[in-house]
Amino acid sequence: MALTNRLQRGAFGYFRAYTNPLNGLVADTSRAGSPCSIAVVGFALSCQAVAVERGWCSREEAARAVLTTLEFFWDSPQGGGANATGNKGFFYHFLDMKSGQRVWDCELSLIDTALLIAGVLSVGQYFVRERPVERRIRQLAESLYRRVDWVWAQNDSPTLSQGWHPDYGFLHYGWEGYDEALLIYLLGLGSPTSPLSPRSFTTWTLTYQWERLLGQDVLYSGPLFTHLFPQAWIDLREIRDAFMREKRSDYFRNTCRTVELQREYCERNPRGFLGYGRDIWGLSAGDGPTMRASGECPSDQRHFGYMARGAPFGPDDGTLCPWAMMVTLPFTPEAALSGTRALLAEYPQACLEDRFASGINPTVDPESGGWLSEGWYGLDQGLLVMSIENARTQLIWSLLRGSTHIRRGLIRAGFRGGWLS
Repeated sequence: MALTNRLQRGAFGYFRAYTNPLNGLVADTSRAGSPCSIAVVGFALSCQAVAVERGWCSREEAARAVLTTLEFFWDSPQGGGANATGNKGFFYHFLDMKSGQRVWDCELSLIDTALLIAGVLSVGQYFVRERPVERRIRQLAESLYRRVDWVWAQNDSPTLSQGWHPDYGFLHYGWEGYDEALLIYLLGLGSPTSPLSPRSFTTWTLTYQWERLLGQDVLYSGPLFTHLFPQAWIDLREIRDAFMREKRSDYFRNTCRTVELQREYCERNPRGFLGYGRDIWGLSAGDGPTMRASGECPSDQRHFGYMARGAPFGPDDGTLCPWAMMVTLPFTPEAALSGTRALLAEYPQACLEDRFASGINPTVDPESGGWLSEGWYGLDQGLLVMSIENARTQLIWSLLRGSTHIRRGLIRAGFRGGWLS
């Protein structure tokens, strides 16, 4: 309990330190000059509810902060122009921390908008008191969700595009295979104004890969975050769509099996990286070294920088996400706690100020304790706060279970059973 308290509070401290209080935008990373990531804002919104329940701030303080954020996104310009913040209800991936305008020539991002909207819906479900600030939060949360044009994002295709760019239109690739796009589809299917058709979801699931890997029957998706992002908000225990009914499984159970697959992979350690083991694992999206490895690595081993790493098919360059074990606490609590304790004992530098770094690679520069990512990433911290809370109280899960939009999206996707009954 003391460990989870410390890590959860430390992770929430990221949002206190790296949020612009004038508009509610949150920096992607703690590095100087980092822009806002709209996905991080979605996590930050949900974490405000956790902060109130944990006594880290007052309800009034959290409500004011949330309202500032929602008002910014509602009032910010929409359209295809250079100074826009979004278009068709979606938002650009990265925004200037002060002006809120698009930066880095980035795309209008479906997944990052979905993560933002999930946070928006969660605060709309949490702030339900009959006070002016909370009524306004609910109104804006509903309006922001209703404004998203999910059908436009199909680009006349049965399935969804990954994004849109103002200079050259829709990106030339979509979503294939099971991954975090589950959240996009459920939000799109639940829309009261621009709903996706159930056929779009069914067509996407035709790209799924069900495999037998390292002793586990899994719906394959290598990086942990692809399983964990949708389930930070949506309780998928014991509810099943058509695919999972056929496999006699569910998405929650599939995540548990994926954790076991990763532990088995790191115990076998086929590429001989330092640090890997049954109690130190966690391949996900995170920062990593970009130089060629030296020392005990093969001389031709390349490193990928920020990358979504996975098991058993990779990519894998010896970089682990130190936070990735603890965020599986709702799924595999024993593995999450034993792994986190082992990592903290072996590599305490990976958790400075009670806040996990994005990545560690013990094989690179082993005499100094390994390569370590600089600073912190907001996505990691938000996911940690929410995952620990869902394991403890199911707070975020319970909020979204009460959303008529989420329920509608799940039912239109074909989910049945469990709490939906």
